[in-house]
Amino acid sequence: MFTIPRIDMAQTGQNIANLRIKAGLSVRDLQDIFGFATPQAIYKWQHGTALPTMDNMVVLAAVFQVKIDDILVTTNVQMQVGA
Repeated sequence: MFTIPRIDMAQTGQNIANLRIKAGLSVRDLQDIFGFATPQAIYKWQHGTALPTMDNMVVLAAVFQVKIDDILVTTNVQMQVGA
């Protein structure tokens, strides 16, 4: 048995929203930074229904001036392998 981290999408989404607000950015500001035609992706991230791709995560970390690990919220899960 060993422990692996699992991304908590809802908490990560809330964290993205909190970091955005702390940075003084609107959803529209992030939409412009990423060059998205609509804000749907950002709302999905914030609601925890989707995660940013790795390249978008790198941009978020740069914009928020944090490490990617400071954006992601993980929980530990016990996993058993084998018989």
